[in-house]
Amino acid sequence: MSQVTLRLPKTLHYQLETLAKNEGLSVNEYILYVLAYQVRSAYTMQAVPKEAVAEQQVNFTNLLESLGKSSVSEMKEVLEQREVVKPEEELTPETITRLQQKIAAQ
Repeated sequence: MSQVTLRLPKTLHYQLETLAKNEGLSVNEYILYVLAYQVRSAYTMQAVPKEAVAEQQVNFTNLLESLGKSSVSEMKEVLEQREVVKPEEELTPETITRLQQKIAAQ
C-alpha cells in the first residue's frame, strides 16, 4: 500500500475526525472511504433527466446554427486532425450494442 502525507487545515482535520467518529472509523479509514467513493462516482454513468437532455439538444442546435455551415472538405479536415484512441478493453462490441439498445429504448 502507498503512503501519502497531507497537510490539512486544523478545521478540516477536526471535521474529518468528527465525521469519522460518527461512522465508527479512524480518520485514515474515513479518508480512504471518501476518496474511493469520489473516484468510483467519477466513473459511474448517471441518468440525465429528460428536461436536461432536451435543453442540451436546444443548446446544441442553437450552437450549430450560430456556427454556420461547413463544407464537406472542411469537415473531413477537422476529422483527420482528431485524436484517435483505442477503446477500453471493457468496451466490447457487445457492451456497445447493449448501451445503444438502452439509449434507443429511452
